Amino acid sequence: MAANNDMRRVVRQSKFRHVFGQAVKNDQCYDDIRVSRVTWDSSFCAVNPKFVALIIEASGGGAFLVLPLHKTGRIDKAYPTVCGHTGPVLDIDWCPHNDHVIASGSEDCTVMVWQIPENGLVTSMSEPLVVLEGHSKRVGIITWHPTARNVLLSAGCDNQIYIWNAGTGEAMIRLEDMHPDVIFNVTWNRNGSLICTACKDKTIRVIDPRKEAIVAEKEKAHEGARPMRAIFLADGNVLTTGFSRMSERQLALWNTDNMEEPMTVNEMDTSNGVLLPFYDPDTSIVYLCGKGDSSIRYFEITDEAPYVHFLSTFATKEPQRGMGYMPKRGLDVNKCEIARFYKLHERKCEPIVMTVPRKSDLFQDDLYPDTSGPDAALEAEEWFDGKNGDPILISLKNGYVQGKHREFKVVKKNILDSKVTKNSENSSPANKSASSTPLIKSEAKLEEILKEIKSLKDLVSSQEKRIIKLEDQMSKIAI
Repeated sequence: MAANNDMRRVVRQSKFRHVFGQAVKNDQCYDDIRVSRVTWDSSFCAVNPKFVALIIEASGGGAFLVLPLHKTGRIDKAYPTVCGHTGPVLDIDWCPHNDHVIASGSEDCTVMVWQIPENGLVTSMSEPLVVLEGHSKRVGIITWHPTARNVLLSAGCDNQIYIWNAGTGEAMIRLEDMHPDVIFNVTWNRNGSLICTACKDKTIRVIDPRKEAIVAEKEKAHEGARPMRAIFLADGNVLTTGFSRMSERQLALWNTDNMEEPMTVNEMDTSNGVLLPFYDPDTSIVYLCGKGDSSIRYFEITDEAPYVHFLSTFATKEPQRGMGYMPKRGLDVNKCEIARFYKLHERKCEPIVMTVPRKSDLFQDDLYPDTSGPDAALEAEEWFDGKNGDPILISLKNGYVQGKHREFKVVKKNILDSKVTKNSENSSPANKSASSTPLIKSEAKLEEILKEIKSLKDLVSSQEKRIIKLEDQMSKIAI
C-alpha cells in the first residue's frame, strides 16, 4: 500500500499528460512556398483565425504571403504578395485587435502596417497604411501591445526599441541606451505594462517602457554565447531559453522580484538551434520549437516546485524553418484542440494540431477557460497616458464568432495643433456624439470617393481614346 502511495506522489496528476500532436493531411498543407532563407531567428510565420502569413524569398526587396486559412494545397507562383519593403522582411505580427491588420519589420530599417482585404489579396500590395521610420539599422522584432489598440513595438539592430502609436504614425517612446548589443527578443507582460528583453550581452531585462526604467535584470542568465529568448508568464514570472557554457540547451524560470538565482533550470540537449518559446496562459503550457529541430517539446508550468514539468515531445522527420502559433480563439474547441502550430518547411507550411483526448463531445470548460478576445481594453492615448488594462476575455463555449470587420485608420496629427486629437475611430461613443470629428471624417471619405470616381472616369476616357486609335489602325490594315 505504501508503495502505491509513493507511486501516486511520483506520477503527477495533470489533465495535459496525454496531449498529443498530429500533423494534418497533405491536402490541408500550404504547398510550393519558397520560405525565406534570410539568417534571422524570428518565427517567419504569423497566424490568426482568418489568415496565415509567411515570409518568403523575394528578389529585389522583401515580401510575405498572406493566405486565407482555407486556401490550402499548392500555392501558385503568381499568387499576390505584400511587397512594399525594399529589403528582406525579418519579422511579421498580426494585430491582436484586428484580424486584417499586420505589421512587418525589414532590413530596409522601416516598419510597415498593412490592411489585408476581407477575403485576402487579389493583387499584390505595395502601399502600406503607414510607414514607421526611425530605426537606423534593420528592424528584426515586431510585436503589438496585448491590450491597447494601435500600440506597436519594434526593436532594431541599432539596439533601440521604439513604441509607436500606429493610429497616428508617431514614435511615442524610444528606449535608446538600455541595450549595449543586439536585442534577441522582446515580449509584453499580460496587461502590457512591462516588457522583457533578451540581449546578446547575456542579460535579461524587465523594463517599464513608459517610465523608461529597468525594473529588474539578470546578467549571464544563460552562460552560453548562442541566442536567448525571454517571455513573460501570466503570473509575472519570466521564462527563458538559452545555452549553458557547455552548449547544452536550457529552460529557466525567474521571479522578477529576485533574479539572483533562477527558480529552476532544465537542461535538455546539445542541439544548436535557438529555442522559440510559445506560451498559452490559459493552460500554462509552454511549447518549445527549436529552429532547425524536427520536434516540439512541451512543458506545464505550475506554482509548486519544481515548477516546470516536462509533458511530451512531438517529433517529425523534417526540420522546421519557422513556426506560427494560432491564438486560442482560432482553435476548434469541438475537437479538444488546445494549440495549433504552422510549421514551415523549405517549400511548404504544415499545420500541426495539439489535442487533449476526451471521450465526451460536450464543451470541456476545464480546457477552455475564458481567453483573450479581439477587443482592446484601452485606446493608444490612454495607455501612453499611463493607464493599464487587463485583456478583455471571451468564452469559447460556442466557438469563436468573427466580429464585424473593422477598418484601421491612420490619422496624421497636425504638429501645429497643440491639442491632442484622438483617432475618431478609436474614440468612445460619448466623445463621438459630442465632437464634430465624425462629420470631418465623412467629408474626407466623400472627398476620397469623389477622387476615386474622377480617376475612374479619366481611366475610362483614356481607354476609349485608345480603343478608337486601335480601331483606326485596324481599319487601315484591313484596307
